[in-house]
Amino acid sequence: MKPVRPVRQAPRPFRCDAAFWRGLPTLLLLCSVAGNAFAHRLSPAYFGLTEIEPNTFEAQWKVSISGGLADAMQPQVPAGCAVEGAVRTYAVEDSRIDHGRIGCDEPLPGKLFEVSGLAATQTDVLLRVDYLDGSSFTHRLVPESPSVVIPEEAGALQVAATYLVLGVEHILLGIDHLLFVLALLLLVRGLGRLVITVTAFTVAHSITLGAATLGFVNVPIAPVEATIALSIVFVAMELARGEGASAQPGADSSLTVRFPWIVAFTFGLLHGFGFAGALSEVGLPQSAIPLALLFFNVGVELGQLMFIAAVLLLGWGLRYLSVPIPRWSARLAAYAIGSVAAFWVFERTATVI
Repeated sequence: MKPVRPVRQAPRPFRCDAAFWRGLPTLLLLCSVAGNAFAHRLSPAYFGLTEIEPNTFEAQWKVSISGGLADAMQPQVPAGCAVEGAVRTYAVEDSRIDHGRIGCDEPLPGKLFEVSGLAATQTDVLLRVDYLDGSSFTHRLVPESPSVVIPEEAGALQVAATYLVLGVEHILLGIDHLLFVLALLLLVRGLGRLVITVTAFTVAHSITLGAATLGFVNVPIAPVEATIALSIVFVAMELARGEGASAQPGADSSLTVRFPWIVAFTFGLLHGFGFAGALSEVGLPQSAIPLALLFFNVGVELGQLMFIAAVLLLGWGLRYLSVPIPRWSARLAAYAIGSVAAFWVFERTATVI
């Protein structure tokens, strides 16, 4: 008998269903995380002037040490003003903070304020001036416009625009918050459930953001940041168990899969404290605290919606184009999210200790 030769079958093509394409956004985001680790895009610097006597101000300059920004940027004393006494300098975590006193020959409004070196960076500087009469001026300096003439009176529209942009920037540069939102997108099945889950997350972090910023609740930020990372690990574990986007939320599913809005609301409270910690670093104008807080929160929600829309649009595009993505991509997404978050847990816990 002649030996039977095995029939060589053609390899099965990959199919792009919901479980396939959902892993790719995570991989792209993690590539962004790796890129941001070496980028020059850092949290905004801050320069604050608080009037303690007529035309005399306590000054504070806070700038990140990473990326050489502490050496690259320097605020310039307005014309007709001078530094009085010694400048105190100290470091807090990754920031350098300078404290001093500035005296001016005449009122500050109408003078030019500039940050030298800002044009060569990719960061922002938040300028805030608080006067004796309770009024204030807040302005965001950017590399394209590193100077501003301090006006006689700041309008509400200017405050709203400044804190709106700060809110958008914070959420889009906050990789930990984005990873949590991405994990929710992978976990929840169905548009209606997704809307409810995202709404629960939004309501929760809005509550704690307002409570912490207004002083009703005081929570140390370092433990909060560590717990936020732990919340991402928890959701990633749910994805790794195979109960993510391809799972049916039946009776045997976990509480997270059946009621994702409960998990979103619970952890959203923690993320709100994280937003409050970031806002406390730049402060709020005393004469417009509710307005600034409102538009910072609106900016956070706007940035969050932009991210969700981008992920969903990318997923739709991949499905429409039938881009081949391996079956293990969804599971890889869970492990990738969990690994990055686990690293943050150890790193931030070490900071707390």
